[in-house]
This record gives sequence, C-alpha cells and structure tokens, in this order.
Amino acid sequence: MDRENLELRSIVTGEGLLRLHLEPVVLSRPGLGQLLVRVEAAPINPSDLGLMFGPADLETLARDGQALTARIPDRAMPAMQARIGQSLPVGNEGAGTVIEAGPDQQHLIGRRVAMLGGAMYARLRLIEAKDCLVLPEGASAEEGAALFVNPLTALGFVETMRTEGHTAIVHAPAASNLGQMLVRICQADGIGLVNIVRSPEQVALLRDLGATHVIDSSTDSFSEDLTEAIAATGATLSFDAIGGGEMTSTILNAMEGVAARSMTSYDRYGSSVLKQGYIYGALDTGPSVLRRDFGFSWRIGGWLLFHALQRLDPATVQRMRQRVVDEMTTTFASHYAARITLEEALEPETITAYVRKSTGSKYLLTP
Repeated sequence: MDRENLELRSIVTGEGLLRLHLEPVVLSRPGLGQLLVRVEAAPINPSDLGLMFGPADLETLARDGQALTARIPDRAMPAMQARIGQSLPVGNEGAGTVIEAGPDQQHLIGRRVAMLGGAMYARLRLIEAKDCLVLPEGASAEEGAALFVNPLTALGFVETMRTEGHTAIVHAPAASNLGQMLVRICQADGIGLVNIVRSPEQVALLRDLGATHVIDSSTDSFSEDLTEAIAATGATLSFDAIGGGEMTSTILNAMEGVAARSMTSYDRYGSSVLKQGYIYGALDTGPSVLRRDFGFSWRIGGWLLFHALQRLDPATVQRMRQRVVDEMTTTFASHYAARITLEEALEPETITAYVRKSTGSKYLLTP
C-alpha cells in the first residue's frame, strides 16, 4: 500500500524566519495497536495557530518557492531557541477513514475515527488506536473532526469545577464553538454559568441557545452586570481564553464584591471566599494584568486540557469521551466558515482569514 504522505510543517530558522511548508514523508506499516488513517477533515484551532506561526509577524508573510516565510521579531527569538531547526508537524485533531491497521486492529479497517495526537494537517496519519474515537456508522468526517479539543476542554472545565468544590463557572469569551458547547453542557447538567461576550450579536447568539447570564463586555454597565450575574450563580471559578489584559482580574474583583456582601464585619484582608481564576488561552498575547482589589483568598493559574486529563481518573476520562460521541451532533457540534485544502492553507489571503480567531470564522482543513 502507498504510504507516501504530505504534511504541513512549521520550522524556525536561526536567522529569525518562520517557514511553513508541505513536507513529503513516507510512513511505516501500522504495528500492534496502530492505525493508518486517511485524514479527511481537521479543524484549525487557536492552539494550532500558535504552533503554525508562533510569534511571527504575519504582515511580513512572503513566498519562498512552495513555502511561506514570516519574520520573527528579535525580542521573541530567545523563546524560540528550542524550536530552531525543528520541522514540526501541525494539527492537534482530525477525523478520517482507517485504510490499514495493525494485526490486532483489523476490525477497524474501513471505519471512520476521530483522532487526537498532532500531525493532523496531512494526507495520512499513523496513530495509536487508543488516541482515536470510533465514530458511529454513517457519521461524516466533518462531524468527527473536532471531537477532542473543544468538547473535552468544555467537559474538563466542569470536572475541574466539581473536583475543586466550586458550583458555578464564569467563562470568557463565551461565544466561540467551545463556549456554545459549555452553554449546552451547563444547561443539561444544571450548572450555573456566566458567559462574557464582546458584542450585542454574541449576546443574541447565546440567548438563542438558552443561556441565562450573558454579559456584554463592550457596555458601560459591564462590571455591574457581571457582579450581579456572579451573585445570581454563586460562581467562584473562572476560565479565561483571552489571557492578556485585565479580564481575569475583573472577574475576581466582581467575585470579591459579591463575597463582601455576606461579610458581617470589616476585614482588611478581604473575604475568606476562595476565588480561582484559570487562564487557558492567549487570544491577547499581551501581559496579564492584575488589579488586586480581591483580597487575599484567591488563586490564578494556567489550565491546559492535556494536563487536566492526566489529573483525572481514567474512568472519568472515558465517561467524558463517551459523552462526546453520544452527543456529537448536538451538544458538541462544531460549525465552520469555510473548508480549505492543504495547499490553500499556504495562501496568504486565506491565512489572513483563518488567523482572525473571531466568532464564526473557524476553518476546516480537508486534506
């Protein structure tokens, strides 16, 4: 069988250039526990963009034969030292059809699977069967393409909430595919959720999904509206994909304002209510700013799906994965603005569109 593959790869040079190109690779025959999958659909997530382009200045995009290059600012190069010279395959997740399998996985030949494990922006993917979800008969690759990163992140937020003893969540920004999934999960599970969005149109989008607390950060009453929504839900846990700026700080201050309402006497150290803020993205790559008016009972940390899954017991992770498959066309359905090929992913005008990271602009690769 022909195992000649073509992979989208990103490399940083010692001269401060990021190079994005298609690289031919010959894959080996699947061994025990392995599958060879023809990749049919793979979403472009913000985490993928981080590996594809890193800190490169996209205004400097230029053709270099069949590849694209972009200049990395000098100030960003020290953080890139470990990447110099490495040709890194891109694409966290995807879906496709099994065309060859190891001797113990022959029953999966011809089945469609969802995959997690990198190198998905490719024609073929050699992968461990344990890193796949077998899709129901008749399911399309597009339906299965994004069943890991966003669905498991949303479910991971809920499991983190339960494990740490919180009862409700604040999420920002909440109108994304992931945010819409979280709305549906919290509705089904009876969990209080405060959704922070950035426009009246996004308010309407989540209201139409049935969300109760949707707060528009572009309004003059944002801080007051946020405080009242937190009071209504009792949320003491937040997840912030923006990263840069003051969003996490603003949320913690609102939580402290609510907690202070129940204090019977003044305490110069603030309330004793523990407020936890997690940053799980970097839509804004600037500094995270804290204006510390939220007392001394607080924690801020980073949250990453892969680390969170490692902390959960295997039975919980399996339950999460099964729920994703069971609700793939409802709770965990994703929507795409456009579908592009591997070659089109290297066109500058197409890159300008899919790097926007705005609501409703998610792109799907169809290798």
